[in-house]
This record gives sequence, structure tokens and C-alpha cells, in this order.
Amino acid sequence: MDALAETLDAKLRSWKPATAAEVRARVGEVIALADSDVLDLMRSRTREQAVLDMLDEPPAR
Repeated sequence: MDALAETLDAKLRSWKPATAAEVRARVGEVIALADSDVLDLMRSRTREQAVLDMLDEPPAR
């Protein structure tokens, strides 16, 4: 089994049931998006946060 899948499996068994359910739902969403080849069309949260951080910076002189 892939190392990521093994880690996910272990974490799902160790987290609280509500947390594990939320992670399962999110992973399911990512799998569905990957199957539809639309992941490259989505903005990543990291990229979105970087843009928000740039907007919050004081203007350059």
C-alpha cells in the first residue's frame, strides 16, 4: 500500500469519529475532483492565502 494511504488509514483510526468523518468527506471530494480532471482549475487554499496576505501588506513606496 502507498505510504500516504497507510498514514491516512492510521490517522483515521486514531482521530475522534467526527474528525475522521470530516477527513473522509474531504478526501472523497478530492478523489471525485481528480476523477473529473478539475483539480487544476481550483484555487488552492495556500495560493488564496498568499494573495490575501499580499493585499494586507502595507503599500510599497
